[in-house]
Amino acid sequence: MRVWYTLMAAILWIGIYLTGFSAVSWLLYIPAAGFVFAAVTGICPSQLAIFKMFETKTTEMSHKKA
Repeated sequence: MRVWYTLMAAILWIGIYLTGFSAVSWLLYIPAAGFVFAAVTGICPSQLAIFKMFETKTTEMSHKKA
């Protein structure tokens, strides 16, 4: 997963660079910084938030018997 986070961060930062740092909205820096953080630490904050929000639904589905 770290390679994927690194690739996505690189694509976002290259896009920000090519567009111009002053021309890009501040909102685009949030996912770009999040992907860099996830690549360095291995912890993806948005993925953790999604798992926390839908924890009951995913555990219910995984415990069902076919």
